[in-house]
Amino acid sequence: MLLVDTNVLVDVLEDDPEWAGWSIGQLRSQSKIHRLAINPVIYAELSLTFSTVEALDQTIDELGLAMIELPRPALFLAGKAFVRYRRQGGTKNNVLADFFIGAHAAVSGHPVLTRDTRRYAAYFPGVTLIAPSVST
Repeated sequence: MLLVDTNVLVDVLEDDPEWAGWSIGQLRSQSKIHRLAINPVIYAELSLTFSTVEALDQTIDELGLAMIELPRPALFLAGKAFVRYRRQGGTKNNVLADFFIGAHAAVSGHPVLTRDTRRYAAYFPGVTLIAPSVST
């Protein structure tokens, strides 16, 4: 399994002029190696760009994405990593999703396809990241 970060999927769905090509190429090439997947956190983030659950579910099916659940140890690890982030001076409150995704990858051994590697690399250094050479 390969977790596909929300930013990669939004690139494709919104035809981002800078990143859609890279993201589409990665989805195609990685789908030949891994089963592409999202978890409930990524699903929730994606829901912001859809007006109905049916439209979102159809898109997920069309992209060939599996939905996998977050194991309880990943939920625990996400909370601990977020506390560490805050203790180290992190001030953003909207980053908890990244910690859930990173912890899920760390606990389950899944690589992550993403354009934003900073938090994953800093708080989950054992997670394999598939990203552009310069992250955003």
